[in-house]
Amino acid sequence: MSKRTRPSLDATSKAIIEQLQLDGRRSYAEIGKAVGLSEAAVRQRVQKLTDAGVMQIVAVTDPMSLGFTRQAMIGVRVSGDTRVVADRLSDMPEVAYVVLSAGSFDILAELVCEDDEALIEVLNEKIRLVEGVARTETFVYLQLKKQKYDWGTR
Repeated sequence: MSKRTRPSLDATSKAIIEQLQLDGRRSYAEIGKAVGLSEAAVRQRVQKLTDAGVMQIVAVTDPMSLGFTRQAMIGVRVSGDTRVVADRLSDMPEVAYVVLSAGSFDILAELVCEDDEALIEVLNEKIRLVEGVARTETFVYLQLKKQKYDWGTR
């Protein structure tokens, strides 16, 4: 992920983000009424926030209902530059989430796969072949109990 200049978030921008976290389909006019701006001003702020990488507006799906029956978190131990390995993992379409971490693993990567066979293929033919990957540990998801995105902006 490249470094971007992040705009400073004033109370109004934070309020817009919070409105979208509650319902990403709210119209700019509705958001404007809630935060005290015109529809055009909300549209402009949302565009600036998305262009700067502060937020994304996406449809969150249930992978199981779309045929992706296997999700797993992969703990990765790295020999060498963790950022290089993280960039390689980030390029893989099966990898939904990559974070550099401290502790037992240098990187945590979330995978979304069609089935167990696809998970094995990604592990053996992609992840473990990345230069610098020393060891992996796979944590298979049995059931997703909570996934939320409305934590606000504090």
